[in-house]
Amino acid sequence: MSTEAPEINIDRDKGDFSYAEDYAYDAGIGLNPGTIDYISKVKGEDAWVNEFRHKALKIFEDKPMPTHWASEDLNSIKFQDVRYYLSKGQKPSRTWDEVPDDVKQTFERLGIPEQERAFLAGVEAQFDSEAAYSRMKEEMEKLGVIFVGPHEGLHEHPEIFKRFFGKVIPIGDNKFSALNSACFSGGSFIYVPKGVKVAQPLQAYFRINAENFGQFERTLIIADEGAEITYMEGCTAPKFDTATLHSAVVELVALKGAKIQYITVQNWSNNVFNLVTKRGMAEEDAEIRWIDCNIGSRLTMKYPGVVLKGERARGEVLSIALANDGQHQDTGAKMIHAASNTTSNVISKSISIGQGRSTYRGQVHIPKRLSNCKNNTECDALLINANSRTDTYPAITVRGDHNSVQHEASVSKVSAEQIFYMQQRGLKEAQAMSLAVNGFVNDLVREFPMEYSVELKRLIDMEMEGSVG
Repeated sequence: MSTEAPEINIDRDKGDFSYAEDYAYDAGIGLNPGTIDYISKVKGEDAWVNEFRHKALKIFEDKPMPTHWASEDLNSIKFQDVRYYLSKGQKPSRTWDEVPDDVKQTFERLGIPEQERAFLAGVEAQFDSEAAYSRMKEEMEKLGVIFVGPHEGLHEHPEIFKRFFGKVIPIGDNKFSALNSACFSGGSFIYVPKGVKVAQPLQAYFRINAENFGQFERTLIIADEGAEITYMEGCTAPKFDTATLHSAVVELVALKGAKIQYITVQNWSNNVFNLVTKRGMAEEDAEIRWIDCNIGSRLTMKYPGVVLKGERARGEVLSIALANDGQHQDTGAKMIHAASNTTSNVISKSISIGQGRSTYRGQVHIPKRLSNCKNNTECDALLINANSRTDTYPAITVRGDHNSVQHEASVSKVSAEQIFYMQQRGLKEAQAMSLAVNGFVNDLVREFPMEYSVELKRLIDMEMEGSVG
């Protein structure tokens, strides 16, 4: 029996490339009120949006850099060295042939059109500050499903968009939600009407091409009563010597009996500061699931959360984080129970390689007035080398006598005996290590769609190369 891994058609360095670009719109370097006015003018925004942005900029400037729920690596960010808006001036193309050739070349290397044809109900591809391509299958449009960018959402569907925009994550929620609110551009706006169940996933792909750049997409997904939607996002950036900033805001709204599943596979290069605020609000009998994989970046701070607002609401976060040399994966989850008879589940797995560091930060809050609330939290960490590091900071607050919470955490190392056993059966040491790591995360990888789970295992194999010996 052959021990070689099956051939998978995924480029091992597919995210590490960039093209020289001529941008039609460039807000310049640095952040000030003029930057905000430039973005608003380019987009032709209404006065209230411009006011929203300026209010957010003031909050961002006034808020100190976070110290609690934060990494000391944040202090190395130089906000005035970042370019906050770059666009070729294109509107999102509705057919692949209309995409500019240089942008098309980027996304073809990343496999976007093949994924769309294979298993997606719709796809959006963002290049730096704006979407270059956006398309949804006609049968979804006939059902009333909306899948556009936030700019189109503001202009074409204001009655739906404005009702929830900035309500799940207020401007002042944290310093980086304020930064996004000031500079947001691109992202997704999705609305699924009552009772509509979107069988195939919708996908967005976020690509940073430029150096010294900040990407600030804004995503708002609303599933009306009884609706169901799965949304997937992928992220890459080329390797530059200078820092790149990615600060997104994602708001999910699941109305009565609705289900939202949000899947992320990121493979940022190790110069990216990935500082993301993600939160969902689940009404009565609704369900929100975050399935999150974090590979790459210099620093990731991401804690998907669910506010369980209605009775029998359910929230779940399943996350995988892999930190290699020079990387810190600071990830976790927040579950806020705001109604009785609600249930939350958090399962986190992290792998630290070389001198990589992984951190789990979790918050579970159940107030005294509630009853019959349940939470389960599991945090498992795997250390590959003697110099790798992992930390766990669970914060669980439970009041009242009729709620139940359980928490389990473990830290382990890859067993030398296990590696030796696999080597005796013909595997090379790196193959054996990859098999051990994939086995560690396998129960969560199964939650990803097939196309993503194959890529995720391949990415783990890539990260394990050179980690032994």
